[in-house]
Amino acid sequence: MTSRDIVLGRVRRALGEGGPGPRPSPGPAGAAEIPRDYLAVHGARTPAQTVDLLAAHLAEYRARVHRTGEDALPALLADLLARRGARTVLVPPGLPAHWLAEAQPAHVPDRAESTARQLDAVDSVVTGCALAIAETGTLVLDGGRGQGRRRITLIPDHHICVVRVPGQVVDSVPRAVALLDPARPLTWISGPSATSDIELERVEGVHGPRTLDVVLLGAQ
Repeated sequence: MTSRDIVLGRVRRALGEGGPGPRPSPGPAGAAEIPRDYLAVHGARTPAQTVDLLAAHLAEYRARVHRTGEDALPALLADLLARRGARTVLVPPGLPAHWLAEAQPAHVPDRAESTARQLDAVDSVVTGCALAIAETGTLVLDGGRGQGRRRITLIPDHHICVVRVPGQVVDSVPRAVALLDPARPLTWISGPSATSDIELERVEGVHGPRTLDVVLLGAQ
């Protein structure tokens, strides 16, 4: 009997799947149930208050927050890209075409064969999102239409994320988890990428975009 057989046998016994040796005694009925009696949301808020809380937490994380309506969105996106000096913008499939109708940078499609070096050469990326969480200031992307592959929001240095409000905003993480599909490639973003060195100096852009612009679409 190899060491591998011994380890797997112990795993099977722990799971109650039989095999040599004593089996664990069954626990009381319902012992495997995990209590879910924590608060699903902290406090009562109107939809507008929830959006305001999201905006406040995004700003606290050093994201730049903008509010606009559908008609003004193309001009706002064009302005954000121009202020960034972007010459190229990565466009995921499914992104509404009119969003970037006024943008001057060359559009780069989201291709499976694109290398990390090629993505790093892109100036900006514009995406939608799956959800935004007010209590934590978190954006969640799941690779759906208008979001593209996970890597396109991790390599370019500038990410513009459009959140439809109030429809895509939830109060808390538990409420977000209940709506998300765990089988999808979920990316959770709380502000621009940042870390601290040994001297506790904040360094941005290490694990993702250095600059995050969040557009709250529908909030005026």
